[in-house]
Amino acid sequence: MSSSSEVEEPREGSIAHRVPDLGALELLLAVARLGSLGGAARELGITQPAASSRIRSMERQLGVALVDRSPRGSSLTDAGALVTDWARRVVEAAAAFDAGAQALRHRRDSRLRVAASMTIAEYLLPGWLLALRSQRPDTAVSLLAGNSAAVAERLLADEADLGFVEGLSVPHGLDSTVIAHDHLIVVTAPTHPWARRRRPVPAGELASTPLILREKGSGTRQVLDVALGGLARPLIELSSTTAVKASAVGGAGPAVLSELAVGEELSTRRLVRIPLEGVTLARDLRAVWPTGHRPTGPARELLSLTRS
Repeated sequence: MSSSSEVEEPREGSIAHRVPDLGALELLLAVARLGSLGGAARELGITQPAASSRIRSMERQLGVALVDRSPRGSSLTDAGALVTDWARRVVEAAAAFDAGAQALRHRRDSRLRVAASMTIAEYLLPGWLLALRSQRPDTAVSLLAGNSAAVAERLLADEADLGFVEGLSVPHGLDSTVIAHDHLIVVTAPTHPWARRRRPVPAGELASTPLILREKGSGTRQVLDVALGGLARPLIELSSTTAVKASAVGGAGPAVLSELAVGEELSTRRLVRIPLEGVTLARDLRAVWPTGHRPTGPARELLSLTRS
């Protein structure tokens, strides 16, 4: 069995062995049109010896003489004229094939469907998409925001071209690459008792305290649950980072959020960071796609922008 990097030659009896390639057929058509092997070579950007060699190889392959060469130029034999007529149809069909393939590429490249978990969708993707728009102004982008589990479902259902997730593991059926690192922090309103304590909150106390949490299936919830070995029943369970943050700012209770999401609130003292001891809440941010289907077109360009 050959390795995946090897290119297998067509079988001896296949049509690829019996029919000249497109380059040879285009050369024959140019000779017929220009009446000169040298002129045909110049038009196609190859040397005259290379053109002569290609014609001879085609004649051997077909078993007939195609071109008569003389000091006055090159002319087709009767067999060459017949083959040229067939060659024209093949080249025209290949041109139609190429036009269709380009149309497919354009249709694919004219849209990009992105699925992203909430923190990435709200705080990182807007900048990446602005950069992508400057490179591909004609690409229409749709964004589907949800938790990491929902992102995986979208990708596996072919409802998204590229996904972004937060968490400790890659959802089953997806390949991934790490694009950034993130830390979760505990925050409260300045009026909460934790904001006035002098010692860090131990991991055990955090685990036993009802918190404002994201829903199950979110990357934030997964990291927190694994790091603490379990959580108390949520004080409030919400489906977006913005909602969790608003509840914490309003004084509902402690919340665990990405550092990316609370920079402004910390700088204006609407939220206070609570030090922890005995636990580090770190996670990777990943781009994901269905296994074996690495991103192409605008999805590949967006992926490259996340690393710039």
